[in-house]
Amino acid sequence: QVQLVESGGGLVQAGGSLRLSCAASGIIFNINTMGWYRQAPGKQRELVARITIGGSPNYGDSVKGRFTISRDNAKKTWWLQMNSLKPEDTAVYYCNAVMGVTTWWGQGTQVTVSS
Repeated sequence: QVQLVESGGGLVQAGGSLRLSCAASGIIFNINTMGWYRQAPGKQRELVARITIGGSPNYGDSVKGRFTISRDNAKKTWWLQMNSLKPEDTAVYYCNAVMGVTTWWGQGTQVTVSS
């Protein structure tokens, strides 16, 4: 069993910054891909950012240049630095981890950006 726990969400004014963290625990082998997704009310879950072992990060078009994903393989932790936040970034943010053919998800953390 694998558990992913997000932290760092909250309320911030437009233009501000937040840093989300995701820590993995349990029976963990190689995490091929670590990622962040988000889901706003009434919308589908969408990719925010993901990073693979030895690969370059990928970002959703709406966050390019503002968000940065990073990881520490030894600590089984990854982060999402969010700068220049906009009200449209308001959503529940989920981290995920891909190990082999299995994808694990965190419980989500709310990010609210006020105008």
